[in-house]
Amino acid sequence: MRIATLPWKLPWKLSIAAAAFLLGSAPSFAQTRPDTENGRYALSPAGDGGVLRLDTKTGTVSTCTNSGAGWACYAVPDERAALDAEIGRLQAENEKLKAQLAEREGPVAGKSEDALPKSDSLRKPEPKVAEGERKIEIPLPSDQDMDRVMSFLERAWRRLIEMANRIQKDVSGGKI
Repeated sequence: MRIATLPWKLPWKLSIAAAAFLLGSAPSFAQTRPDTENGRYALSPAGDGGVLRLDTKTGTVSTCTNSGAGWACYAVPDERAALDAEIGRLQAENEKLKAQLAEREGPVAGKSEDALPKSDSLRKPEPKVAEGERKIEIPLPSDQDMDRVMSFLERAWRRLIEMANRIQKDVSGGKI
């Protein structure tokens, strides 16, 4: 793999690997290449005639090329630093928005931090056990509940009979 073909946005692990490589190999370069300033920079040749420069004090990696007018170095974007900066910005913004929301709402009347009792008004009553006996009393459905069930069953039965009659007519009439 050639270093010159890597994309501009190097993953932070690759940046660390490149830094380790650059620190391990400190070859001497020709006079036209950038000076290493008393060991501050570690240089490594790149495939396009330029060099990769590692700043040993800050850890910044740059690509340096000779463009006819002289050498120019451009810092390689560090994704990890940008990601950390964005996370910090979003956390600060989140805290600011929470504070603004709390300020707008103020204390809510009737709001309590205490847990509410666990009761369900739609729940059926528990079967009662008579004292001294082991009999369980089960509440029976009301007459209104029974009428609703019977009405439903009657309608379902009539629809079933009507459907059977239609099928019988279709079969005897040769439609099926």
